[in-house]
Amino acid sequence: MYLVVGIYFEKTNTLEYYAPVDEAMTEGTYVVVESHRGIEMGVIKYAPKWVDEADVVLPLKEILRVATEKDMEAYRYNEEKAAQAFELCREYVQTLDLDMRLVNCEYTLDRAKVIFNFTADERIDFRKLVRMLAQKLKTRIELRQIGVRDEAKLLGGIGPCGRSLCCATFLGDFEPVSIKMAKDQNLSLNPTKISGACGRLMCCLKYENDFYESARASLPDIGASVETPEGTGEVVGLNIIDVTMQVRLECDNQLMEYHIEELELLK
Repeated sequence: MYLVVGIYFEKTNTLEYYAPVDEAMTEGTYVVVESHRGIEMGVIKYAPKWVDEADVVLPLKEILRVATEKDMEAYRYNEEKAAQAFELCREYVQTLDLDMRLVNCEYTLDRAKVIFNFTADERIDFRKLVRMLAQKLKTRIELRQIGVRDEAKLLGGIGPCGRSLCCATFLGDFEPVSIKMAKDQNLSLNPTKISGACGRLMCCLKYENDFYESARASLPDIGASVETPEGTGEVVGLNIIDVTMQVRLECDNQLMEYHIEELELLK
């Protein structure tokens, strides 16, 4: 068993797990950690808890320290400088006529690196842009090309359901979503109906997919012959949510609805 704590990073809208300094750490506490991006500050979203070895990615990095007032001041100062660096980079992009769209910019807490996230349809040769930025900002420059789903995660927004985007609130890693999921759920295949703010298939198509797959596997195909309490009939419609089907009886051509447990499939 390992003691872990969930740390939320506002700039990247991600949640990662670390080994706590002690078990007394509480939710809402700001801490300083070393991530793959560098030294940065996050907030504890999940208090320390014991989890099985199979549920963590080892080795666990330790929290460096609880954030001090000096760390908080540095974080606020970096936000101001990141906004200025973002505008500077955007000017350089226009000057160099690069076909790329800047998404955001962030400094690591120790200002050892400034990270620019951008989207582009093709690979971009930004070597000259990096040189210009490094000469002006006097620090290490990192440009990361991200996808449109990651862009939506970073920027946030409102989905077709009227709620905040799932990716920007609680989703961790993106799971594959296919058009087959929409077909299995009898949804309209109109792209405007099943696409999210990023223009890709909505992540929520995945949420109920397992239920639809298991329910559909338990139901007969349309056109199958079944034995009902009223006699033999043919399946003419399916309701996967209720796990029911519409059956047309052979005896009087009447349309009836039955639950799967009421019927017997005829071979």
